[in-house]
Amino acid sequence: MDLSISLEEKTLVRRLDWNIILVILALNVIGLINLYSATHGPNSKEVESLFINQIVWLISGWSIFFISTLLDYAIVSRICYIIYFFNLLAILYVDFFGKIALGAQRWIDFGFFRYQPSETMKLALIMLMAKVLSQRNSMGQGMGIRELIAPLILVLIPFALIMKQPDLGTAMMIIAISGSMILFTKVKKHIIVGAIVLISISLPIAWEYILHDYQKNRVLTFLSPENDPRKTGYNALQSRYAVGSGQFFGKGFRKGTQSQLEFLPERHTDFIYSVLSEEHGFVGSITTIGLFCILFFLVLRIAYQARDKFGALIAVGVLSYIFWHMFVNVGMVIGLLPIVGVPLPLLSYGGSSMLTTMLGLGLISSVSFRRYLF
Repeated sequence: MDLSISLEEKTLVRRLDWNIILVILALNVIGLINLYSATHGPNSKEVESLFINQIVWLISGWSIFFISTLLDYAIVSRICYIIYFFNLLAILYVDFFGKIALGAQRWIDFGFFRYQPSETMKLALIMLMAKVLSQRNSMGQGMGIRELIAPLILVLIPFALIMKQPDLGTAMMIIAISGSMILFTKVKKHIIVGAIVLISISLPIAWEYILHDYQKNRVLTFLSPENDPRKTGYNALQSRYAVGSGQFFGKGFRKGTQSQLEFLPERHTDFIYSVLSEEHGFVGSITTIGLFCILFFLVLRIAYQARDKFGALIAVGVLSYIFWHMFVNVGMVIGLLPIVGVPLPLLSYGGSSMLTTMLGLGLISSVSFRRYLF
């Protein structure tokens, strides 16, 4: 009896994808080191508790990761519509009764925890899109307009509600993640060309009639932050100073002047990569990017080996979620993209982001765990 249990436990341990677990752990460690530095400056007494909170989110996140790994991801296929519906209700609640912070209404305040439904909606949409797209049979020629109607409606509903908050960054993430999944499934070429033309036409219309003034200012500031260095251009310039001053090896742990003297804004969330670049330089920055690239490779391999199309699409959807967040966050802090409120997965402070990311990675682990079971 004891021998059989021991053999079963050993089999379970061997089936875990230890490569992906070790990469995630490495990124967690980097995130905690930088968060400690960002929240323990000489004038940061009021935010030191954020570091303890992040450790709690990490422990909770890893618990979710292993629970998700042991549960068959096929369960998600049966409940994804329910998850999507409740996330929509939560976003609607936020639009009417949500907590306002930093000029936006995005959170539900539970006292001990602020929940951001738009963050979990990304994962809910990945689950539902994986189910819907896995049922499409394009016969090798790609999906046409009729096959795309239902997925597009499912995407546009949360997109419109999130834009209303307003939260342009998250809304664009919704489009980028869903678009990546659709392209992976394959779409007819004339639809892709039509979409590019439509986006090109809609950009000036969106600029004139949809974007808020502060959102337009972000774009203008991105183009010329030096025009208003004390106000609209302040965040972008301070981030560039922090990244550039790190040079090759960095200034050292807790020795970054921009972060420690609090010139760098939101240094524990959106600009955590700036802290990393200033204190650990090019070496630390490229090591972190390299770990993300290894993670992407491992997830693509899991998608390729998945036992079914639904599992492959879950893996691709979560990969897209992490990739686009990393791409936009790093791009904005080094001055290649406008500044938007997009966290860096596994590194930025935040309960909603950390738990959502770890749940997504847990689903990928579940796909890997069952890749050879038929």
